[in-house]
Amino acid sequence: MGSKERIIRQKEQTRANILKAARQIVKQEGWQGLSMRKIADKIEYTAPIIYEYFSSKEAILQELTCKGFQLLSKDLDEAKKKYDDPVEQLECMWMAYWDFAHTNKEMYQLMYGVQMTCCTQSTPESDHPYDLITEVIGKIMKSEDEDVIMQKYFTFFSVIHGLISINMLSQGLGDDMNKQILKDAITGITRTLDP
Repeated sequence: MGSKERIIRQKEQTRANILKAARQIVKQEGWQGLSMRKIADKIEYTAPIIYEYFSSKEAILQELTCKGFQLLSKDLDEAKKKYDDPVEQLECMWMAYWDFAHTNKEMYQLMYGVQMTCCTQSTPESDHPYDLITEVIGKIMKSEDEDVIMQKYFTFFSVIHGLISINMLSQGLGDDMNKQILKDAITGITRTLDP
């Protein structure tokens, strides 16, 4: 391996280490505890080195947001592949969405602004979960009317995101009860999709 390739690999590794350190800090202290100085301390670099990779804390948050949407999209795609029937795909995808939010609580908070300001810049990564889910909704509805499909998506999203947010902000009702409420909501809204 030449020195040029080694330098590129080292830069990519340092960038990945910065993002990893940021996530570790957030898991321990919450988003309000994240700073460039703490990231630098965590990876044993100086703060100016961090600025060579990211222009600001907001740039790190944007990168983490994109990574979060990539992970969510992967989970949704895997859930979709488990079934051939669009109704079963949709339920499995929303359950995967729920699981993602609870497994990756800090990422979800950043992606959707739960208890913090989120990055509002639309990216292909942030649009992909919407695209995956609306494709299945369109199949169930046997419709290509984007406005109606979007309305149904946001009906699902409002209920599911609301339940997730309630649970992140308070104790909620317990996992079994929450999952039953979630399944009831998905089933109820799905019934309105059938043409």
